[in-house]
Amino acid sequence: MTPEREGTRERTPAGATAASRPRARLDQPRAPRRRLIPEWDPEAFGRLSERIARFLGTGRFIVWMTVVIVLWVVWNVFAPSVLRFDNYPFIFLTLMLSLQASYAAPLILLAQNRQDDRDRVNLEQDRKQNERSIADTEYLTREIAALRIGLGEVATRDWIRSELQDLVKELEERQDGHHGHVVFPAERSHGRDVDDR
Repeated sequence: MTPEREGTRERTPAGATAASRPRARLDQPRAPRRRLIPEWDPEAFGRLSERIARFLGTGRFIVWMTVVIVLWVVWNVFAPSVLRFDNYPFIFLTLMLSLQASYAAPLILLAQNRQDDRDRVNLEQDRKQNERSIADTEYLTREIAALRIGLGEVATRDWIRSELQDLVKELEERQDGHHGHVVFPAERSHGRDVDDR
């Protein structure tokens, strides 16, 4: 065996499977396989099928199809017999309409399936958006409840006004009772503040 052949030969591990098949090299890309069936882009084919399905569902298609059928029938009835290509039972016309229908039905179904897939994705996104909105609403509700609880412990304007009015009345009563002796709020008991709140 020459040195050139030894350099190009792949090493195989010893054992029972060594002679059965050669090892695939992982450091090199796999050679592309030859396919008998031609490949196509499914997305482009889907878009084309949707365009055809949209056209088949329009009034323009019905008008054009009616015009073609009327011209076909008129030509094959009134044209000279040498120029007619589809005589009275119009078998070729029936074949063409059947062929058109056999292609139109799967194209319409394919377009509907694509639309269903889009609707499913949109519904899933809407569901996730609704879940996020509900979570945000619950968070805001909890925050508002916490603010209300916090505001319940804050002295409001009405409470301060009532406290001041009580102090003024108490001062007036003491002033009348002691004949000129003024008692300041610092001299009264402090237990009242806790009870009033």
